[in-house]
Amino acid sequence: MNTNTRQDDNKNKYDILRLDNQLCFSLYVCSKEIIRKYKSLLDPYNLTYTGYIIMMALWEEDKITIKELGKKLFLDSGTLTPLLKKLEAQEYISRNRSKEDERNVYISLTKKGRDFQDEALSIPEKLICNLNLDLKDGARLLEELHKMMNTLVLSEDKE
Repeated sequence: MNTNTRQDDNKNKYDILRLDNQLCFSLYVCSKEIIRKYKSLLDPYNLTYTGYIIMMALWEEDKITIKELGKKLFLDSGTLTPLLKKLEAQEYISRNRSKEDERNVYISLTKKGRDFQDEALSIPEKLICNLNLDLKDGARLLEELHKMMNTLVLSEDKE
């Protein structure tokens, strides 16, 4: 075997470690760039992407505990608490301790938070336009990502 063949074999051996061949890296870059595209859409409301997903979760289910909200968003309470304080200061939400169990803090939408839902209706459409993504391709991609999320969450639950 000549030296060039051995070098080619080694090169092919390490191809799996190339960034372009990593699913996690592609998802990381896409996530980061999509969140960056949300910035201009959310800035007028003084919201970050994480604040926005908190609002969406509360529009689905209002008056839930921090623990329930964290589980829904895959965020721990240490990450959620400063975000919730900011949303409360902006009058989108209120935080109230449970009278039955003071360890539980319930998060509720305020009138401003509920009213913002109507304004937010245009945000997903504007994002899709910014991405130049065909609706059919987007739906297919979302379906595949949901399958992957379910697989990952199920495998985590088994551990």
